[in-house]
Amino acid sequence: MLIDTFGRVATDLRVSLTDRCNLRCTYCMPEEGLQWLAKPDLLTDDEIVRLIRIAVTDLGVTEVRFTGGEPLLRPGLVGIVERCAALEPRPRMSLTTNGIGLKRTAAALKAAGLDRVNVSLDTLRPDVFKTLTRRDRHQDVLDGMAAARDAGLTPVKVNAVLMPGLNADEAPDLLAWAVAEGYELRFIEQMPLDAQHGWKRDGMITAGDILESLRTRFTLTPEGADERGSAPAERWVVDGGPHTVGVIASVTRPFCRACDRTRLTADGQVRTCLFATEETDLRATLRSDASDDEVARIWKQAMWGKKAGSGLDDPSFLQPDRPMSAIGG
Repeated sequence: MLIDTFGRVATDLRVSLTDRCNLRCTYCMPEEGLQWLAKPDLLTDDEIVRLIRIAVTDLGVTEVRFTGGEPLLRPGLVGIVERCAALEPRPRMSLTTNGIGLKRTAAALKAAGLDRVNVSLDTLRPDVFKTLTRRDRHQDVLDGMAAARDAGLTPVKVNAVLMPGLNADEAPDLLAWAVAEGYELRFIEQMPLDAQHGWKRDGMITAGDILESLRTRFTLTPEGADERGSAPAERWVVDGGPHTVGVIASVTRPFCRACDRTRLTADGQVRTCLFATEETDLRATLRSDASDDEVARIWKQAMWGKKAGSGLDDPSFLQPDRPMSAIGG
């Protein structure tokens, strides 16, 4: 198993399939985009499946989340999902996406074995969407979410980041919309993972701000720690249920003690934490014809050294050099 010195066991694997994205969200990357990874640096489909197989069959991983960048840009995505669905034991599989390509791929992904999706949508206003993402694709995201719901990729979870001066007032409207559509909404505090390193703690929309705004229209009842487990989202029951809303407060309410995640970047690096400044190279190990046992040993060694927390509250905190698009969410 993937255990660290604090007794935490990683059973949830986040796999970035590409660093590329077809949006340019202001809190993630500059308008001109980034210097993308060269194709030879990316893990191949076979390498990705092999690492997931090792994680599932040898290291105790039970959940796999495909991320990016934008994972729907990965040409071999459906095949990767299908091959991972055939593993024994079969992991639960989900995908985090901006939703733009879901309308044409949702049915195929479901047929391949994907269980559900998380879709990023920060606003209900097309003009604000265009400002935030620098792309006019709002309706495509809505259509993609509906296609995922119709295909049975449920629950469809919606991830929203609120930004001062843009969509900070939209929390109640987003929740009312999600309840009406049958989606599960989760607000995420803006994190220091932007390529521009422009994130500032002062002025960010906090979990407290979000909850205060939601309570102007809804009655929120805490779901409780027992229900939360190791999930990153703290959840509240909305108006007595059955709908819930979550808040992922990585900055102001860190949940490192219960973390059960391990991460693979698109170029085959193990990351023990979203905010880690160090990585362990599994790509080089794979390409040196190492055995599965050797890959597993190196992976376990990396996770054994996982730090107690993200360090966000430490004055000496350094933002990772690699942005969210390269790390995977």
